[in-house]
Amino acid sequence: MASNGSGRSGLLTAGGVLSIVGGALQVIGGLIVAILTVGIGLLIRLAPIPFPPGDWGGHVVPCVPFWLIIVGVPLFALGIVAIVGGVSAIRRGRFGLSLAGAICALPSVPLGILAVIFVSVSKREFEAKE
Repeated sequence: MASNGSGRSGLLTAGGVLSIVGGALQVIGGLIVAILTVGIGLLIRLAPIPFPPGDWGGHVVPCVPFWLIIVGVPLFALGIVAIVGGVSAIRRGRFGLSLAGAICALPSVPLGILAVIFVSVSKREFEAKE
């Protein structure tokens, strides 16, 4: 690929930007899941939900927020790593961190796949850094 004079091909910058955008989408998704978790948790605890007599209702309904936490926290964490890795790729910092960030952007499928490809192909730009 043609260089722009500074030893950069543009693929690494594109991979970093895609990683940042994918990570930002994941962080937003994780925050939405957290808001839903809190909202559903409050709804379960505060709203009078009629259940038939018995003990089964108290064990089934509160599982919903816990399930959302299991999905939301890793999504949020992967998004943070993707953003940090994208910034590292744009600055041509460390290849391992940049590639890890691109891999963590994979839950946002098309952006993550392109970020991994662009960062992987641009490995030489990390080695050529002054």
